[in-house]
Amino acid sequence: MGWDVSKGLEGLDHNFLTGKLEDFVKWSRSRSSWGATFGLACCALEMMAAGGAHYDLARFGMEVFRASPRQADIMIVAGRVSQKMAPVLRQIHDQMMEPKWVISMGVCASTGGMFNNYALLQGVDQVVPVDVYAPGCPPGPETLIHSINTLHELIRSGELTRRRAATGRGAEVAIGQPGHATHSARPGEPAPAGSA
Repeated sequence: MGWDVSKGLEGLDHNFLTGKLEDFVKWSRSRSSWGATFGLACCALEMMAAGGAHYDLARFGMEVFRASPRQADIMIVAGRVSQKMAPVLRQIHDQMMEPKWVISMGVCASTGGMFNNYALLQGVDQVVPVDVYAPGCPPGPETLIHSINTLHELIRSGELTRRRAATGRGAEVAIGQPGHATHSARPGEPAPAGSA
């Protein structure tokens, strides 16, 4: 068992013990994520409903939506993003601790929706790397919870970090029917060859 101390923990050879420790870290990250709220339009109301007593996001380890980006690891962009708001969105994303993930909630955040004009971004992925796209106008709390569960599974399995390392972008998973995730560059575009 060799260890290149100059590389820190990455210099440690992968073995049974480090493999199990890595699995435990991924499991704990997937079970204790805190969301940074970035509600911009009607989708924000559905996001707030998901955190309420009826839907209870606390069941999934998301007891608290954090107002400080330094205490959050999932950014939920809920609603349309204007050109003026884009630098603020990027600044908040940059202030979040690593590892961090982004959910694009609603068609306006994902593709600009019905607002095809100069004032609004035609997809939040132009500013931050998106890991999961939640469809709908607005998507209901159930769709947001499905997106969060999909993200948690990608974190736990390690698929999210593999995709990010391969592409240099977010995982870009588009949620389809409940229980089915399609992998495409953006919602509405054909899935790349070899993806499920």
